[in-house]
Amino acid sequence: MQADGRLVNPRYSGLADAFTKIVRAEGVAGLWRGVLPNVQRAFLVNMGELACYDQAKRAIVGRGICGDNVAAHTLASMMSGLSATVLSCPADVVKTRMMNQAGEEYRGSVDCLMKTVTKEGVMALWKGFFPTWARLGPWQFVFWVSYEKFRSFAGLSPF
Repeated sequence: MQADGRLVNPRYSGLADAFTKIVRAEGVAGLWRGVLPNVQRAFLVNMGELACYDQAKRAIVGRGICGDNVAAHTLASMMSGLSATVLSCPADVVKTRMMNQAGEEYRGSVDCLMKTVTKEGVMALWKGFFPTWARLGPWQFVFWVSYEKFRSFAGLSPF
């Protein structure tokens, strides 16, 4: 439906109309079409942010850069956002291209990935890197600093 919003004559008039037309044309399985690229991206974002935050925090505190405080949480959250962005950008590019394709340009995620790299080079997979980091970075800061404060209030250990 997002891509339809740019069309002069959208295929769907609303959510219920889209649901009904998709189920009629493709069956219930059609409602799940395109879910794999979204799951792949979500996996990479979460892997980047969760794994990196703990490792970065341990390194910052362990090396004495600063104590286990807001400064350490801020630095670790910045690294977490960077890691999540580096890992998720290729999946974002593939997902966006597959969602916006006209017809059947790509047969799947791997086909889209290979065609993108072949036509535009490997760096094309990180198109939109800075806007993505600008979105993920502040979210990581708010999330992790809040998370650490809640842990502290609850009396839970920082590691």
